[in-house]
Amino acid sequence: MKYSRLTKEQLEELHQEFINFLATQSITAEEWATLKIEKPEVAEQEIDVFSDLVWEGVLTQAKFLENISSQHLYLFHLREDEMKLIAVKILNEAVDITTKEGFQWLRDNYTSEEVEILTANKGYSEDRNADKFALIQQGSNITKGQLFQWFEAMLA
Repeated sequence: MKYSRLTKEQLEELHQEFINFLATQSITAEEWATLKIEKPEVAEQEIDVFSDLVWEGVLTQAKFLENISSQHLYLFHLREDEMKLIAVKILNEAVDITTKEGFQWLRDNYTSEEVEILTANKGYSEDRNADKFALIQQGSNITKGQLFQWFEAMLA
């Protein structure tokens, strides 16, 4: 398996897509029910293949990632040829940007000496989607990029 297996909840959300996937494998509903009982390891492999296909599609479409902790903000723009990073570090330990008040403090004080902002560009390895998945495994979430774009505009 290249990525990770979808959770039960994710699989339930993608129920129709999974049925379509099984159909492309020429597996009927009856055969699937039998497979789960008689050859659970084969059924698990089918779920793994489906999970990788879903992840591949999601990662290919992902354009922005965010990883937010109490004192740090990592914003990624997943461009075609490289990733662009805007990293924000809060030097004031009393501020927690995961709270509404802390985030408002950041918006009001992003140019102060209590905030460090760094930018960087990084090329992808041979497997662009694996690079994106690694960031997700480290706590990043796929977003529409509004926060990245706001900081990018402020830095311009």
